[in-house]
Amino acid sequence: MSERTEYASGEFCCVDLATTDPEGAKAFYNELLGVEAETAPGNPQETGGYGFLTKGGKMVAGIRPVQSDDGHSAWASYIKVEDADATAGKVEQAGGSVFFGPVDLPNEAGRVAMLRDSEGAFIGIVQQERHPGAQVVNEPGAWRWSNLMTRDLEGAKAFYEAVFGWSATHNEAAPPGIEMWHVEGQRWPEGLGGVMAITADLPAEMPPHWQVYFEVENTDDAIERASSHGARLGFGPIDVPAGRIATLVDPQGAVVSIVESRWPEPR
Repeated sequence: MSERTEYASGEFCCVDLATTDPEGAKAFYNELLGVEAETAPGNPQETGGYGFLTKGGKMVAGIRPVQSDDGHSAWASYIKVEDADATAGKVEQAGGSVFFGPVDLPNEAGRVAMLRDSEGAFIGIVQQERHPGAQVVNEPGAWRWSNLMTRDLEGAKAFYEAVFGWSATHNEAAPPGIEMWHVEGQRWPEGLGGVMAITADLPAEMPPHWQVYFEVENTDDAIERASSHGARLGFGPIDVPAGRIATLVDPQGAVVSIVESRWPEPR
């Protein structure tokens, strides 16, 4: 397993799914990724129905019900920060906004907030205490990568540099048009995530958003499994230098991407 026990400040540390049908989503991702579902410890009224998708007993991602009647299913990525309140305080000055929080997580797990960047894309932050972050990453069945789709590439670079200290550079192994985010202390040769402009050949109604990628053994086989369990294909599959990628819409409407990875092992 590609196990992680700690994350550097400014690095993505976890992803989670807010869904209109937690039980249906758990069944779907079991079929797609081979993950199991576990309930978060503690009083369900305090944890809000939060749970985990696990592999070998270790956390791959979080899963929770949507928080309002008009909420929709969506994946979110979270960045580790040393001080959630201080980070949230930088957001408005950088041109973004605080959508929710910061609030304390149950069981002294830490402090969390959901932000919107300068173009409106949602991004989460976690001040980790007992929250371990994703414990298995970068292998089939686990979260691999997060990628920002934006219509304002330079504005996005300025926002994430101001709030998180990130820089973006091109990597020859990356798909055309994608730049890679880097932060001091990150472990993976492909960077901690990517950023790509929403171009004219993409749907005009596509909002700025963070994509969440999970690694699979075989992209085409994964598409077939997903389709037979109620998902639809949103994009791909296509081959890029990093691997074979596709984007799915799960049965509850959440957009999720998959990659049959060709990245080298971490250095």
